[in-house]
Amino acid sequence: MKIDSVSLHYLRMPLVSPFETSFGRSLERDCILITVQSEGLEGYGECVADRDPGYCYETVGTAWHILKDYIIPALLGQDVADAADYQRRVRRVRGHMLAKAGLEMAIWDLLGKRQERSLRDLLGGERRRVEVGVSVGLQASPEVLVEQVGRYIAEGYRRIKIKIKPGRDVDDTTAVRQAFPSVLLQVDANSAYSLETVMTLRPLDDLDLLLIEQPLHEDDLWEHHYVQQQFRTAICLDESIISARHARAALEMNACRIINIKAGRVGGLSEAVAIHNLCRERRVPVWCGGMLETGVGRASNLALASLPGFVLPGDISASARYYAEDITQERFTLNPDSTIDVPEGPGLGVHLDQAAVKKFTLRTETFK
Repeated sequence: MKIDSVSLHYLRMPLVSPFETSFGRSLERDCILITVQSEGLEGYGECVADRDPGYCYETVGTAWHILKDYIIPALLGQDVADAADYQRRVRRVRGHMLAKAGLEMAIWDLLGKRQERSLRDLLGGERRRVEVGVSVGLQASPEVLVEQVGRYIAEGYRRIKIKIKPGRDVDDTTAVRQAFPSVLLQVDANSAYSLETVMTLRPLDDLDLLLIEQPLHEDDLWEHHYVQQQFRTAICLDESIISARHARAALEMNACRIINIKAGRVGGLSEAVAIHNLCRERRVPVWCGGMLETGVGRASNLALASLPGFVLPGDISASARYYAEDITQERFTLNPDSTIDVPEGPGLGVHLDQAAVKKFTLRTETFK
């Protein structure tokens, strides 16, 4: 399919409530909406880079630069066969996974629309509904955290993830577990600990958690191996896994027992599927992480999480969890069984709300 033009839209969208992690507090979310024109069709992608380099080194600014100066010029006027062909064309760009993934998502959307097949079908997904949970940021106190968790459970979420950091870990998690003894509960450190400080988390082993996510440095595998030896609770890696190669190494050195798969972090849906397949072969549980996506990225995550190896609830959540107004006409809602329906339409299965896109756009640039 010939790539006729690509447009980048810098969006800034207010969150319904502040979201705080170990690396910062957000009141709004920045991202890049990517639209690709090809032979009368339009594909959508979302680059999940944020304004600041907290989660990883990529930002909206770096992604815009890489897309504009390297990735898009390699595609314009070219006949791109599929996602694998796209990845071959951008291979010379080292790193910048979030930028690569955003445009690859639009390629998948175009492929689905051309073939009149859903993204779920293209990826080999099986479920029409996927189990989801909710991620809860750091709160003012354990008491406020318990109140917030209670509201989400009342909405129907059966799996809760809470953010932790040094000084806001064991007490917060204990308070939630005591208040909700049977809820599926996990914690996420976002690399907030070192090998010297991580043992303060040992009491978490007594709280029946699903997992402890990414306690150590974002680029570490080997030291997580030592941590997993010391904990009964499964260690889950997120930031450390940027490819199927990293996933294989982590599993072979017993650095984790569970992997969080984010298509953006690993450079696109194609690599995310490869990690899924590797883990399924080895009977390692995986789940789909979230990056506060709009309806575009949320649709992609739902399709990915429909694959059979995603056996743990994902951080996908309903649209209303993050945005009072989204950029897609479709709003994703929570079913009574803590699932969300996977889009059935061609490609991503969503349509842009052009008025909302215009409202939240800070900058647009089109390349032909």
